[in-house]
Amino acid sequence: MKKIILAAIAVMAFSFANAQETRFGVKGGLNISTVGGDARNVSSLVGFHVGGFAEIKIIEKLAIQPELLFSTQGAKEKFAGDKYNTNLNYINVPVLAKYYITKQFTVEAGPQIGFLVSAKSDGEDVKDFYRSVDAGFNIGAGYNFTENLSVGLRYYIGLSNVIDENYEDWDDYVDSYKVNNNVFSVSLAYKF
Repeated sequence: MKKIILAAIAVMAFSFANAQETRFGVKGGLNISTVGGDARNVSSLVGFHVGGFAEIKIIEKLAIQPELLFSTQGAKEKFAGDKYNTNLNYINVPVLAKYYITKQFTVEAGPQIGFLVSAKSDGEDVKDFYRSVDAGFNIGAGYNFTENLSVGLRYYIGLSNVIDENYEDWDDYVDSYKVNNNVFSVSLAYKF
């Protein structure tokens, strides 16, 4: 994991050094999240994300966009007749390749790593049930209203199991249980 993080930092540092133009910005918006995999009887949970980004132009139509976001995720779950809201809060670090189809329309894709900050199920701390790191892939599109103001749509597909299978009481529930995060986001961004 350390090698992946160091490689990502090296790529970003190289991109900063060779970039034609770098702009910084802030963004925030709405998350509609759920969990996939072996999870059953789940529905979407509404949350939010907020943070900052750098848009590093590599060539005229291509940019690299690393971001640092606080994101509320999770799902509504139904288990044994009871309903639970499971709230998973992450610090997410997506690194996206952003292609300008026109000056207004963009498409983006890239990996993301997330660090679990807290996990609660109806107010009860359940962080021990979850892994501290989540990894996945983003795809999205955006529209630039002006040079500074834009809106974006993004879908995050979690590729790693967020459940900590090594948790000591896990065998009491199931033999193997794999769950991944899935998040649809709508955001408003402002570049300086």
